[in-house]
Amino acid sequence: MRDVINLLPEAIANQIAAGEVIQRPASVVKELLENAIDAGADDISLIVKNYGKSLIQVIDNGIGMTESDARMAFERHATSKIKTADDLFNIKTMGFRGEALPSIASIAEVAMKTRTTDAEVASLITIKSSEVVDQSYCQAEKGTSIAVKNLFFNVPARRKFLKTDSLELKYIVEEFKRVALANPEKKFRFIHNDNEMYKLPGGTLKKRIMGLFRKTYEEKLMRVEEDTDVLKISGLIGNPEIARKQKGEQYIFVNNRFIKSHYLNHAIKSAYDKLITEDHHPFYVLFLELDPATIDINVHPTKQEIKFDDERLVYNYLKVSVKHALGRYSLSPTLDFDNELGALRSAVNIMQSRKPSGGFSNTLASTTRSAPVMRNWQSLYSGMDEVSAKNDNEEEELTIPSAASGDILTSTLSLESDEKEPFQIHNRYILVQIKNGFFLINQNLAHQRILYERYIKNLNSSTELVQRQLFPISFHLSKDKIELFAELSVEIKRLGFDVQSFGGDTFVVHGIPVGFDDKNIQEVMDSLMEQYLNNMTLNLPKNDNLARSMALSSAIKKGQMLTNEEMRTIVDELFACKNPYTSPTGKKCFIKFDINELDNQFS
Repeated sequence: MRDVINLLPEAIANQIAAGEVIQRPASVVKELLENAIDAGADDISLIVKNYGKSLIQVIDNGIGMTESDARMAFERHATSKIKTADDLFNIKTMGFRGEALPSIASIAEVAMKTRTTDAEVASLITIKSSEVVDQSYCQAEKGTSIAVKNLFFNVPARRKFLKTDSLELKYIVEEFKRVALANPEKKFRFIHNDNEMYKLPGGTLKKRIMGLFRKTYEEKLMRVEEDTDVLKISGLIGNPEIARKQKGEQYIFVNNRFIKSHYLNHAIKSAYDKLITEDHHPFYVLFLELDPATIDINVHPTKQEIKFDDERLVYNYLKVSVKHALGRYSLSPTLDFDNELGALRSAVNIMQSRKPSGGFSNTLASTTRSAPVMRNWQSLYSGMDEVSAKNDNEEEELTIPSAASGDILTSTLSLESDEKEPFQIHNRYILVQIKNGFFLINQNLAHQRILYERYIKNLNSSTELVQRQLFPISFHLSKDKIELFAELSVEIKRLGFDVQSFGGDTFVVHGIPVGFDDKNIQEVMDSLMEQYLNNMTLNLPKNDNLARSMALSSAIKKGQMLTNEEMRTIVDELFACKNPYTSPTGKKCFIKFDINELDNQFS
């Protein structure tokens, strides 16, 4: 039998390694920016073209590399920070130069210029598919410039499975934000397709947050500062006013490295207790400093997931520190930090129930209700038991006619004298009694279905139902969402919004959809853009994606108290929909409970 095991060629081995580290353009951005930080740079520029597929270039003013180091940086397993096995458990840097460069060079064309302070000329290295094409000298400033061109040119299958351009840009911007937040004292610049998206001078963390997010955050940030024997916690958190329905403005850094941790996120959110509703997420940028020997950062190739020696203790310290900060600003009962910490060490508190947000969004205003109002929706389900029994015997398919078909009734009916009022349960569900039992309706999912069908109808028609504003209102978009908003401007107008750019990241709203609540325009627009980007992974048609995103962004939420009339409106309009059974995301809008099944529970 002949031998069948062979060593892989270097180029193929590098491509396999790249599959773990370089998943998309944003992965390259992360590695190059972190390399620049470890090189001691305090002025870093990121230049991107064609959403990272044509060019990703990072220019820094760091210490640069010698000619031999520049060449060695592209060799596998080359590093400047690990010399013994013990160094793996005492890592404090991001990763100097060589760790990701071989993987990047195996799937792209890379050109690197680098010069140290004492060198008269810079070294120039050009590599394509792991092969050195050129190594020479050139003129360049002190520091390093790495240009990555034609990413995945030799692995078209991976390039094919990249997400949409807008989503890839979102990932790139997110990596840029993480590095910029971790190093607020350094200068950063981000240029995409010759358009300067961010120019950030060095300064404080608060100034950095204002430069990356919104200037309106300045007066709504609170400092967290706790120093214990176990760990040090510092950073800024937002007051409840700037909590958002969408995640994305939550940043935790451990030893200046961004990490993802649902466990620690839960600790922070639980510290807000009843200050925010369950469906909102607070803003925070927090830094934890621990002994590197007490954590393991090598549990994931991207090093964004780590393990703590004592996760429970870190959870409790973090929760109490945030609660302590909220107490200092009179937003939460003031705590005795030491006593509370001692009490919390023994157990991790689960999130408490949230108060209802109160106030009903007039998105469900009577001006937009179907005419005639389908008060007779119960008739759709009369005789269901008989039909179901017949189907059980004859194995026939049960078909329930749609209220929107117009075949049931063509005139408005008044409520029958024995019809019971709807009842709200835990400010989440609407209970409606019917002849043979009752329906339990999820108010949030039902409203999503109502709005989805309304918005998809508007998008597919040429009529624009705009309600003019007496006083225009404004909202802001993050800079990475402006391009996407421009792409959707025609469709957004069909939804009923009359929006004009006011320059920069500011937009002015002169008209809103009929019945829309203009008080939450900022929150809805933020959520709309985020939902639309997230839905891009589903490959939905443009109108379907936008209608779904808008419905999810503006629907009433669980925990919101409703009046009887508001509950009736939801019930009427839900059963007037073409498909009242499921939400736009496929979840059940209601469940039917049979009275006979309930009787059996007590037998």
